[in-house]
Amino acid sequence: MAKNAMLIDTSKCIACRGCQVACKEWNDLRAGKTKMIPGTYQNPPAIAANTWTIVRYSEKSDDNGTRWLFRKEQCLHCDQASCVEVCPTGAMAKHYDEFVEVDQEWCIGCRYCVQACPFGAVQFDETTGTVKKCTLCIDRVLTGLEPACVKACPSGALSFGDREKLLTVARGRVDTLRARGSGSSGVYGKDELGGLKVIYILNGPPVAYGLAPNPQVATASLSSSWLSGLLATGVLASLPFWFLFRRKRELAAETQEVLPTTGGE
Repeated sequence: MAKNAMLIDTSKCIACRGCQVACKEWNDLRAGKTKMIPGTYQNPPAIAANTWTIVRYSEKSDDNGTRWLFRKEQCLHCDQASCVEVCPTGAMAKHYDEFVEVDQEWCIGCRYCVQACPFGAVQFDETTGTVKKCTLCIDRVLTGLEPACVKACPSGALSFGDREKLLTVARGRVDTLRARGSGSSGVYGKDELGGLKVIYILNGPPVAYGLAPNPQVATASLSSSWLSGLLATGVLASLPFWFLFRRKRELAAETQEVLPTTGGE
């Protein structure tokens, strides 16, 4: 059964930020005031509730001199998603057995998903009192189109389609980079957290790009800790527990549909 995914080739990224602009435009994300953080080079400096993707800049020096590493940062839509595991209401859930979405009507703003995400891709919106993150443009994908960021990329660093085919492309690209002398090149996302729906071709070790070498799913203790925390804050005072657990069971039991695989517009 075909599964969709995005492939990000960092070796082709020119840091034009076209993906950032396209994401803002398509998802109608408001502009926000941001402050540069000392030691960083990107603006905005981090993902936020109104900024679902950024291009992260990293300056690295080694025996071959100083170079820039660019990485498109966003939700990686983990197969084993910590945010889904810790969500008490089922607002954060996998849809079509592929992408992780937030149901804004069910989100209660507890922010356990924000704490659990190993990539910092989920952020709280003070205006709405809910969390927001990249949807991988599921509204476009459902109609056979590619995500807006992929459509806007001018350098060919982004592609979208069948996951297994993209992994084959990624392995071939890594072989090419290694043949050119980049021995630390590799594929990130093939197996991490059960397999990511956003896969990277890295031209260096994961840590050089700000990626955890071995990300872990939220522990059982974190998954269960939401209850005492929410009771303490009174967040669930008006919501019957049986209703929340029933919703979680219904989500888990839903028959998963299959998203159309797209090669673009």
